[in-house]
Amino acid sequence: MAATCPKCGGKLRLIDWKPNCPHCGVNMVYYGMEERLLLDADKAEAEHARTQPKVDRIKAATVGSPLAIARLVLSLVPIAGLFLPLAKLAFTAPYAAFSGNVNVISIYNAVSSTDFDALTGMFGSKLFGSAFILYAVAIVAVLLSAFGVLFHTIFQTLACSPKGKQRNFCFDVFNLLMVLTAIVCFTLFSTRIRTLFPSVVGTSAVGFGAFIYLGLILVSFAMDIVCVVKGIPVKYKECFVGNIPADKYFQLVEEGVPLEQIRQVMAEHTAQKEAEKKAKEEAEKAAAEAEKETAAAQG
Repeated sequence: MAATCPKCGGKLRLIDWKPNCPHCGVNMVYYGMEERLLLDADKAEAEHARTQPKVDRIKAATVGSPLAIARLVLSLVPIAGLFLPLAKLAFTAPYAAFSGNVNVISIYNAVSSTDFDALTGMFGSKLFGSAFILYAVAIVAVLLSAFGVLFHTIFQTLACSPKGKQRNFCFDVFNLLMVLTAIVCFTLFSTRIRTLFPSVVGTSAVGFGAFIYLGLILVSFAMDIVCVVKGIPVKYKECFVGNIPADKYFQLVEEGVPLEQIRQVMAEHTAQKEAEKKAKEEAEKAAAEAEKETAAAQG
């Protein structure tokens, strides 16, 4: 397909290598460049106008108000509960003995050093398989709740988004269910393992840290409810595209208004802004002069 001049539409030959059109003489390299630059500027401003509301919502959800800051902090605080004694264990076996508290660090160390093949064999035991399944479920539930708390805190940045409230409540309910599951499963495990091995297992009980951890998650849940009830206002920054308010610009584009008319509206808004700026400057100048005259008269 033969190339044509962007202005007159004349066909260009292979020997027409000069920047000027052989038919109308226009410089084809720079022809329409101003319009292309304006279009690029409009695209950049339109993209900024679409992104700015998201930034405003993130700002409101994190540092927009004391209530938002408190919610963000309280959503992360439950992690501290994982370092408290979640359980108490004391047992004496022929080649293994342990006595002390269990928290998230000891759980991680135990999981990282676990022989999963041997553990699978223990799960299949008719004697104590069900007990160790409950123990494994309790550990998995604690770890899942820890990840849930972390993700809950991360997604607090999107709490003011259209689905932010539902997302927060889903994390709250999930974390509560995981902690309750861990407490119930470990309690059942303790009862069964002490019944099966009364001379081996000395202590096996849920620690106070588990209930503090549960309480901190409930506090975070309550704060989410308070934020929904009271509401966290989002201050949206007004954006413009070619000196037109972004909402009006997008409306004109959706309505299919020709670009020439949009440019005319932009020019009208630009002239109006310049007139308002000039009037403001003149008013400030007049006020300053009046103040000087008053000061001179009093002097």
